[in-house]
Amino acid sequence: MFTTPSGPYVAVRDVNARIKESEFVCILGHSGCGKSTVLSIIAGLQKATLGGVVLNGTEVDEPGMDRGVVFQLPCLLPWLTAGENVELAVRRAFPKYGRQQRRQQAEKYLALLGVPECYNQLPAELSLGIQQCVSLARALSLEPEFLLLDEPFSMLDSLTRLDLQDTLLEVWEKLRRIVVMVTHDVDEALYLADRLLLMTDGPEARIGEILPVPFARPRRRTEVLEHPEYYACRSRIIEFLGNCGGGL
Repeated sequence: MFTTPSGPYVAVRDVNARIKESEFVCILGHSGCGKSTVLSIIAGLQKATLGGVVLNGTEVDEPGMDRGVVFQLPCLLPWLTAGENVELAVRRAFPKYGRQQRRQQAEKYLALLGVPECYNQLPAELSLGIQQCVSLARALSLEPEFLLLDEPFSMLDSLTRLDLQDTLLEVWEKLRRIVVMVTHDVDEALYLADRLLLMTDGPEARIGEILPVPFARPRRRTEVLEHPEYYACRSRIIEFLGNCGGGL
């Protein structure tokens, strides 16, 4: 609940879901339906007015090293190189690491995201897509149990977005972290996720439907698009969003 000049505003209500180990979940809904609010509560960046978040049996209401977060924009410190931005996170997560260990950890995750060559470059020297790869590497370098993604590809051009979806999927298939990703892109959600949490419109948005994604893993884009259930799933999501009456 948020305080506004016109009174209390309840963004989301009765949002209940269980996320399984190694699961990739997408929260899908119209703009303004509370998707990012839910993710911020999971991350501990906002506190729920009622209820809470339980991770591995422990209730949490503040940020922690067990959750890596990536936002729409990379949010890199401009005076540090890409490698130093990742090392900054490593220093916080692994305070006993020496300088060489921190560098090795940063190099490992930059390489995993396919951008090892940018270690000594400043963010301003990198494309937005590569900056977002650095941001993902920084979050993963914490070795978190949960990776929380708030529309991480929404600011990218369509070709770069498709490339980074493939990169994220390849990384997830190797690491199998729990991923909760906010998106308003139906095709992106179907390609990446195991389940979709479909949000109704706000105020007082809720999970209106939970849709299992039937495509086998590992996934390849052409195989997903050619799957006999792909367009049925897509139509079901669009029907749900259409009935909510909002706009993406």
